[in-house]
Amino acid sequence: MEGDLDFLKKAHSAVKHQLADGTTLPTFLETTGELTLADCKLIVEQALVLLEQTYVHLPFKEAMHAVDPIQRLKLLQYRLEQMSDEGLLSEIQFHNEMIDIFTSLRDLHTTYSPSLPYSLKVAFLPFFVEEYFDDGEQKYLVSKWMEGFSHPTFKPGVEVLYWNGVPIRRAVELNAAKHAGSNIEARRARGVEGMTIRPMQYTLPPDATWVVIGYRTPEGEEIEFKQEWLVFSPEPEPSGVDPDSATAEATALGIDLLTDKVRQIKKVLYAPKAFELEKRFAEEGRMRATSSQGLDSIFPGVFFAKKVETQYGTFGYIRIRTFSVKDADAFVSEFVRLAELLPGEGLIIDVRGNGGGLIPAAEQLLQVLTPKSIEPERWQFTNTPLTHELCSLHAPSPLPFDFDLGAWVKSIAQSVATGAIYSRSFPITSIEKCNAVGQRYDGPVVLITDALCYSSTDIFAAGFQDHQIGPILGASNNTGAGGANVWAHGLLQILMSEPIEPYKPLPNSPFKSLPKGAGMRVSVRRSLRVHDQAGTPVEDLGITPDFRHYMTKKDHLEGNIDLIKKASEILASLPVYTLSAEVKSSTEGTLTVEITTKNITRVDCYFDGRPRSSHDVSDGTTQLDLELPLEGAKGLELKCYNEKDELVAARRVNI
Repeated sequence: MEGDLDFLKKAHSAVKHQLADGTTLPTFLETTGELTLADCKLIVEQALVLLEQTYVHLPFKEAMHAVDPIQRLKLLQYRLEQMSDEGLLSEIQFHNEMIDIFTSLRDLHTTYSPSLPYSLKVAFLPFFVEEYFDDGEQKYLVSKWMEGFSHPTFKPGVEVLYWNGVPIRRAVELNAAKHAGSNIEARRARGVEGMTIRPMQYTLPPDATWVVIGYRTPEGEEIEFKQEWLVFSPEPEPSGVDPDSATAEATALGIDLLTDKVRQIKKVLYAPKAFELEKRFAEEGRMRATSSQGLDSIFPGVFFAKKVETQYGTFGYIRIRTFSVKDADAFVSEFVRLAELLPGEGLIIDVRGNGGGLIPAAEQLLQVLTPKSIEPERWQFTNTPLTHELCSLHAPSPLPFDFDLGAWVKSIAQSVATGAIYSRSFPITSIEKCNAVGQRYDGPVVLITDALCYSSTDIFAAGFQDHQIGPILGASNNTGAGGANVWAHGLLQILMSEPIEPYKPLPNSPFKSLPKGAGMRVSVRRSLRVHDQAGTPVEDLGITPDFRHYMTKKDHLEGNIDLIKKASEILASLPVYTLSAEVKSSTEGTLTVEITTKNITRVDCYFDGRPRSSHDVSDGTTQLDLELPLEGAKGLELKCYNEKDELVAARRVNI
């Protein structure tokens, strides 16, 4: 047993302290506590309040998945009423029942988190398994490896054949059935991740103490390997928003915390150097000079940027690992900085595995990729007395941050007469914020998605498609299909409390503190798409890609080489438009601007949003002598059109 843990002592120095308390699964299970009968009753009572009175997808999920979570909770409540402390379910049994009820909703936003010590622990195996395709056949391989762990034949690149004697494809299916993905692809993707990483804040411990893996070496030899499940306590990531905090950001979250937690764990286990870099940047703060950063992002846990050279040309590549940031404006600014350092011939944006984060960060980013005005998604509450009370209390909010639910109050109140299930829909991200920066990258853009994309990432992909920014290349047939604004139980408690700390509950508040570190989250507002898809919910439907790529073995072992090749091929088929502008002089009444264009035939000029002049141009450099308004102007906007009279580029210039 001791030998199985020895490799943790060889872990990278940046993460060794986190793994210092690492133990085997049986040792951890000896430390678990016991919920009392009163604790269990309170948890079920609060779950009923959450789902019956605030859960926006309830009628939708009951119909689409033929489930009745309310009745199941009431039955559990009834059973608990008949029990004594002596006859109580074991803690594991109770948590399993609660997780199963929430999982039946197929909603990764609406979750139950077990109590301490589970909520602080992660069960893991020291390697990672991923899906790939070989001549159309679905297979699985070991793709990542923990530093310090070693084995003579079981190593990255081996093909996994069996898992505890079960053929690997069937083992993944069985594990996927335990996850709450909105579609088959989403459940399978999470089933694959859960083969080796189990954050017990959202999932129960593995049933097996160890796994026996049958695998095939590159030489064709079939061997078995036995590995115990291990447990450790990861540090919380500093860059994200506390979902239980009294902040504007906590009210604007769209995130699958399970996928986001797995992302963090993978960084600790398999990319400790990236973890070290991110921690150092966080300690140094944002005072570091970005001018000398180059393509190294000041948010290394969020962005990874590089130039990629392929047979189709040289393009830019930006991986957005998460939208879980505290400052949407800083997020957009850093993306712009990176994009402007990359080739203008085309940009690949890769959001695979991105579980979401701050909704405004996702929606505000769209504007820098298109000359079109961005229309943010609309959001609806379910119409209940409690959502009416919540919106009325915060119209605007007395809490010390910008938060106003007043727009929703009238339609929720009218539902008594109209019988409407949902409120009217309004944006979370303001239209002004969505268009405050304007286009900053002119080249064609391809977006790469997969079934682990969720929530704010779904919303970003939907906006990308709805505004026709560019084609979407899917590593899966759909995204995770999560379309909701998620609020934590702790946030709901604060919103139904006096608006000053310690947030004493209002007399009519149904929310009570959950015992022993247990937690719940709920989809409180659902998102609706815009433009051609106006009114279509993202939830369960997701975003279908325009092109499909089946991940290869080389993708997993050689830096997504085939995936990037496919994205580059798509980019090379798209037209390239170029626009740059520089103010050369500003004399009394005249502004001289030098513009450089490619594949643009007309430029329209606007001062402070008002049209001023139109100019025919050709490829190359053109000097524009623009007559300034008598009242003066602060900003110039150039809107550019191609020979088909299509708006293809735009730029804002400060005067």
